[in-house]
Amino acid sequence: MGRHQQAESSGIISFVTCAVIAWFAMNAYMQFAPAIWRVTQRLFTVCAGIVAGCGVVSFSLGYARKSRSLTLKHGWAIPVRRIFEILALSVVYASTIFVTSFMMLSIVNNMMGIRTLKGYLPILCAAIAGVVGYITFVQAELMNAKTIASLLPFFVVSGVSIAGLTSDDPYWYNNNFSQLGDRTTFAARMFNSTLTLAGICIVIISYFAVSELITTYRLQLQYLDSNALNETPKHFRTRILLLSIMLTLAGIAFVGIGMFRYTPHPILHNVFARGLPCLMSVLMIALPWLAPQLSKVVYVVSDLAIAIGAYAGFQWLSGHNTLTNVEALAGMMFLGWFIIFSRQIAAIEADRVQTQLILAQSERPRSVEDLAEVSETVPDTVSRLAAQV
Repeated sequence: MGRHQQAESSGIISFVTCAVIAWFAMNAYMQFAPAIWRVTQRLFTVCAGIVAGCGVVSFSLGYARKSRSLTLKHGWAIPVRRIFEILALSVVYASTIFVTSFMMLSIVNNMMGIRTLKGYLPILCAAIAGVVGYITFVQAELMNAKTIASLLPFFVVSGVSIAGLTSDDPYWYNNNFSQLGDRTTFAARMFNSTLTLAGICIVIISYFAVSELITTYRLQLQYLDSNALNETPKHFRTRILLLSIMLTLAGIAFVGIGMFRYTPHPILHNVFARGLPCLMSVLMIALPWLAPQLSKVVYVVSDLAIAIGAYAGFQWLSGHNTLTNVEALAGMMFLGWFIIFSRQIAAIEADRVQTQLILAQSERPRSVEDLAEVSETVPDTVSRLAAQV
């Protein structure tokens, strides 16, 4: 079997295993847990936790199985980095799976009622865990930057939706998003936890994005002479360092907004909440210089997002819009921009892999333009090799 067929077969095994484990775990919990731990929200929390646990274990096994660098053949640095990657990606998957599962259970509960749902909860937990186990194992086998980027919007939308649906304050929308998390209720904790984990996910995804830009640049150094490069290593290091700092600070801003509620910490909350739009505006404006490898369309979209955000802010200052609408629009635009940015990095990664495939069978390129043309010949080469087979 080929790589993709093996991944699908392993995913089916993971589906059955996770489903069985989740059914036994949830059934045992409902039978032996104290009555106070069988109320609706705690039941959903435990169920979502079981699903997330199955998904993380499935992903970790799949990612470690495909990695061939978890040995000490080349020293400790590479295995330690792979272990860090597994732990970092596990955080992304665990948080995404947990809030998405909780949201699904809440929606089903609204349709069926908790009395009816309790009888089906072990089966429902097993079904969700099986699907999650299958998806995570296959994704771990075929992991790329596009897969990672696609998780973030599901996580944020699910977490905010749960907080909005379970909030006991029906007027939170009339003020701002901070009011949704400015309480000690379950909804507020869910909202703040979502923002905190979203910031951590942004930092993790940014790490993989910057690593790919560095890898692509090293490929150019390997196959090109220093005179053929468009920039010196010193300039490249400066750009990568600034890009890494700004993306990391954006993630830290999300973490700060979630950790410091407005009522007990108004100054710290405002520093992070108001600093994030300023930071992202500078990042989007400076993006052509920070990451010249990206498409020009990305730069246009970044400038358009800044213009739309500025217009929405002006409407709010003029009294024609609410602050909640402005914050919601800014948050959605940032997530959309970050997904576009991550998928651009994924496209660069795919082109790099194809370029390496062709360079192994061709002569040394003389310029960056020649190196780019090599990747464009990959489909023709692959088709020719397929025809020969």
